[in-house]
Amino acid sequence: MKDSLLIGVSARIYQPQSPVLDLGGIWTRTLHYLEQSVAHWVMSGGAMPVMIPEVERDSLVQRSEVRLDWYAAQLDGLVLQGGNDVAPQSYGEEPLRPEWAGDRVRDRYEMELIQAFVDAGKPVFGICRGLQVLNVHFGGTLLQDIATQRPQARRHVDREAYDRMHHDVVFEPGSRLAALYPRSPRVSVTSLHHQGIKDLAPGFEVEARCPEDGMIEAIRRREGSYVAAVQWHPEFHPPGHQTLFDDRALLQDFLAAARAAAAR
Repeated sequence: MKDSLLIGVSARIYQPQSPVLDLGGIWTRTLHYLEQSVAHWVMSGGAMPVMIPEVERDSLVQRSEVRLDWYAAQLDGLVLQGGNDVAPQSYGEEPLRPEWAGDRVRDRYEMELIQAFVDAGKPVFGICRGLQVLNVHFGGTLLQDIATQRPQARRHVDREAYDRMHHDVVFEPGSRLAALYPRSPRVSVTSLHHQGIKDLAPGFEVEARCPEDGMIEAIRRREGSYVAAVQWHPEFHPPGHQTLFDDRALLQDFLAAARAAAAR
C-alpha cells in the first residue's frame, strides 16, 4: 500500500468572458485551478491533493480518451472545493437574476465525478459549493439567493470581509459531527455563501445548522459510502485559533474513510 493517501480535488474553472478585463495573456484561456488553502488543508492531514481536470466536448483531449471514473479507481477520496454558484437549471429552475446563472459546465463535471467516486466506494467531502452540488446531485434544491428568498435569515456572506466573515453553527444531537466534537456543540465558522439548501436531498441528514435562522450548514448521507459536506470553509480555520472551529477531527474522519476504502 502506498504511504500517503491520494485525494482528488475538483478543479475550480475560470472561463474567460468577452472582454477579458483587458488582462490579456493567460486570462484569455480557460483555467483549471486549485485554491492553495484547500490544498494545504488536505496536506495538513498527511494526504496528497491531486487536482482533477475537467474535459469538455471541445477539449483537445476527447471524452473518449479520458474518463473520470479512471480517477476514482486510482485516487482514495474526493474533495469538492468551493467556487461559482450551482446553476439553477441543474435543479430544475431558471435563474431569478442573470448574475445567479451559475456554472453548468462545472456542475456536470462535478456531478460525474461524484457518481464515479460513489460507484467506486470512495469517500466524498464537499466544501461550500461542494455541499450545494452534492445536495443537487442527489435530488435536492437550493435557494438561489438567501437574502432574497429568506429575507429573515442572517447575513451569510460579506464580500469586503471575505474570509473574516464568521458566524456560529450548532451540531445536531446524535450526528456524526456531534460525536466528533462532544465538548463543542456550538462553534464559530467562516461563512462565504449567498446560496444555501432549500430542499434537502433524499437519503441525507442535517448535521449542523445556523442557530440564528436554521439554515443548513452540514449534511451527511445516511447509507452507502461516505458522503458528507459543510457549508463553511474549513481551509480558512487555522489550527489553534482562539475563536474559530478546529476542523482537524473533521478532516481526519474523512481521511480515515479514505484509508478504509483503500484497504478494501
